[in-house]
Amino acid sequence: MHASVSLAAEIRGHGQNLVTEDVTVVEGDVATISCRVKNSDDSVIQLLNPNRQTIYFRDFRPLKDSRFQLVNFSNSELRVSLTNVSISDEGRYFCQLYTDPPQEIYTTITVLVPPRNLVIDIEKETAVEGEEIELNCTAMASRPATTIRWFKGNKELKGKSEVERWSDMYTVTSQLLLKVGREDDGVPVICLVDHPAVKDLQTQRYLEVMYKPQVRVSQNYPLQGLTREGEPLELTCTAFGKPQPTDMRWLRVDDEMPQHVVVSGSNLLISNLNKTDNGTYRCEASNAVGKSHADYMLFVYDTTATTEPAVHDSRAGEDGAIRSVDHAVVGGVVAVVVFAMLCLLIILGRYFARHKGTYFTHEAKGADDAADADTAIINAEGGQNNSEEKKEYFI
Repeated sequence: MHASVSLAAEIRGHGQNLVTEDVTVVEGDVATISCRVKNSDDSVIQLLNPNRQTIYFRDFRPLKDSRFQLVNFSNSELRVSLTNVSISDEGRYFCQLYTDPPQEIYTTITVLVPPRNLVIDIEKETAVEGEEIELNCTAMASRPATTIRWFKGNKELKGKSEVERWSDMYTVTSQLLLKVGREDDGVPVICLVDHPAVKDLQTQRYLEVMYKPQVRVSQNYPLQGLTREGEPLELTCTAFGKPQPTDMRWLRVDDEMPQHVVVSGSNLLISNLNKTDNGTYRCEASNAVGKSHADYMLFVYDTTATTEPAVHDSRAGEDGAIRSVDHAVVGGVVAVVVFAMLCLLIILGRYFARHKGTYFTHEAKGADDAADADTAIINAEGGQNNSEEKKEYFI
């Protein structure tokens, strides 16, 4: 890794400029120090270490440290390399120019130290779904302090870091609390380091999560169509878990298993269906973590039935509850609704008929009380002239 440099300062005097740059280098790499002169008048250049011992005087090296090597010497530059840099080499190095008055400038060497070790400690080698586990990632002996990032697969997670300082070195520990599920089994948890001295430094641990079985019941025969009287039925139960389920059994919910039912491992066979076979058949599976089940609801149709077949939905869960949707039941519900609507129409019809308007006319009221026909006619004619005797009623 090459050292990086940044401009430190320029000192101007008597028409000359003395220039150098700060140097940042990774421990063990090479640092290059450059003392440059602008508008040189052949004045002597020398380089001194932080203890102000002369490293190079012109192109001569009085210091016995052979790690310092001359890279370039001229009237305008003295360039020296320092190999296998260590923390003890950190500090100020002085460039001097023997002019009247003398000129001096310093450059600072900063040494970066990458983490010595990157380790993940996990609270439990094997976790159970739903548990919260603790992981700790430690980056030891770095300079400056390391920034630690966590990832589960491609998703970044947030941890909590603590920094300890030992002399000039830093140890960083980051804690991650993670609630695991069955989907986390086999997923890598990655501890990644952000540090100027190193790139792409990371370590990882794969999660091992145990979980109860996932159970599913599938219908092998008939593949499609109705389950009719006299025909066979074959069901298969599949279960996956960690550890793999070791105990699997069939039972009939709320009733005894018919004697003619044949159970062979994960398969259930009824060779000759009849209506007494109606009911819910359950497959249970268990492992060291727990037990789960899946249900199959059987409805046996007449041999002449032509309605749509029942749809059996097999699902697994903690309770393993499986519900079936029977199209025949749906048809019954529709029939009840239609009957209710017809009854409502009949009631409404009777109501409106009972409240129909009635018209009464009393024009010949006097004729009803007459002793003979002539008197009746006279009374009727008289009634026509009397407006109070003629009334109309609307109800």
